[in-house]
Amino acid sequence: MSITNNIIEIKPYSLTELAQIYGVTNRTMKNWIIRHDEAVGEKIGRLYTALQIKIIFEKLGLPGKAEE
Repeated sequence: MSITNNIIEIKPYSLTELAQIYGVTNRTMKNWIIRHDEAVGEKIGRLYTALQIKIIFEKLGLPGKAEE
């Protein structure tokens, strides 16, 4: 996982990696993603694609950043 100087790399991540980035459990992360299932689509294999990660960040907001 690449978080450097508050910059998160858009690359393929697993559900566990995403949960760690957002600071939540796997179950919570999965529930959050399911809410946007139509936009995100199904993951193929163990990882979400970079495009899916971009959509997840757009839908959920950037991790660790308070919404203003």
